[in-house]
Amino acid sequence: MRLPAVYLGLGSNLGDREAALESGLARLATRGFRLTGRSSLWETEPVGGPPQGWFLNGVVRGETELAPEALLEACLGVERELGRERTTPCGPRTLDLDLLLYGELRRDTAELALPHPRLHQRRFVLAPLAELDPGLLHPVLGLTAQELLDRCPDTSRVVRRVASGVPA
Repeated sequence: MRLPAVYLGLGSNLGDREAALESGLARLATRGFRLTGRSSLWETEPVGGPPQGWFLNGVVRGETELAPEALLEACLGVERELGRERTTPCGPRTLDLDLLLYGELRRDTAELALPHPRLHQRRFVLAPLAELDPGLLHPVLGLTAQELLDRCPDTSRVVRRVASGVPA
């Protein structure tokens, strides 16, 4: 049985951001998430919330035998382990793991919405997603990741990092 492609958004704007992202991925691997692809890291301007530092964001593709709800719980557990405190909406965070897409699956419950309901409105998610898989089709909107990025209403600054850690 072929497992569906699962896409996660990663973000951090506190402490050693890159180390937090890497640690989060390593911890997800111990919970059954197998990485099959990853975007570059992107320096991104905060959207909403209080004044805060820029985020380091990326998107990964993987597969898992976990049900979507169990994967979401694994992501939330990893966030907590790495010091995430949910005190201020859209506030600074050590690690943010968002379940963006789980194959073509659609969910709309109090616990989980798939595809992620704001995916198409977030440049900080769409830029790395379009870099990773530009032809990926959104299962509800019927547009590719690149088309969604091209049409994104979000005008926040998003800059790809090069290997040296300096924005491209």
